Amino acid sequence: MRRASQCREEATTLHTIRPYCCLLRACRNPAPLVGMCAARLIPGLAKPHPRGKTRARGSRLSRANERDQIMATKTGQKNASNTFLRAQPSRQAITLELVAAHAPSQALVGRLCSTFALDAVDYEGIREATKEQINLSAEALQSTVNETAMKIHLQRVVGSFVGSAYGAAQFYGGKVTQARDLTSKLANDERDEDREGVYGFESRAARARQFAAEAGLTAYALMAAAEGAVDAYTHVTGDRWKPYEPPVAGPATVGRQAAEAEIAAFG
Repeated sequence: MRRASQCREEATTLHTIRPYCCLLRACRNPAPLVGMCAARLIPGLAKPHPRGKTRARGSRLSRANERDQIMATKTGQKNASNTFLRAQPSRQAITLELVAAHAPSQALVGRLCSTFALDAVDYEGIREATKEQINLSAEALQSTVNETAMKIHLQRVVGSFVGSAYGAAQFYGGKVTQARDLTSKLANDERDEDREGVYGFESRAARARQFAAEAGLTAYALMAAAEGAVDAYTHVTGDRWKPYEPPVAGPATVGRQAAEAEIAAFG
């Protein structure tokens, strides 16, 4: 009986001490705990996090993709701008005939002078004075400036006269339209302007008509100056004046296309 009771006590003691022994062994060798438990609960503890490498590589790939997109966008914009510049139509050449088509005629100027009590324009006097002035300037330059340079200089001078006359003619047309709109009751929203002003004062529509008439005489006078400049160019150079037109670029050759493709490769 005593033997049996001792065996039971020893078994109870071993059953009680065994968990503490296991805990001590685990503390001495924690590798199984890290490998079995900690690796599952904390993926980055025992080995690198599976997303660590992917995240860094993904950021590098995203930066590379953004860089490629920026370069592609810049290349596309550059090609589009070059195509637009090549396909852009040339500006209309401003000639003396174009000025005459927009400026008032001699008969119209006569009616404007009589209707609005304006002084007549000495068309022939302005034309001859401008021609003489340009001829004198050219004579002073002939001793220093060669023939080619003289043509280029006079071409620019005459172009400025013709361009100024064309701008004045367009301005006159706009003022005539404005005067008509103010005079017409249907096109005028400010109905008070349609009524007659106080005696001794002009209405807004009347002032617009007067200003348009004066603008017409200005355009007519500048057209006379432009005609005198054109006549001076013919007198000095012996050629008929023509507005400058930039040369039209022809189709690109194979070598030029290859060169453009190589330059575009740099981004």
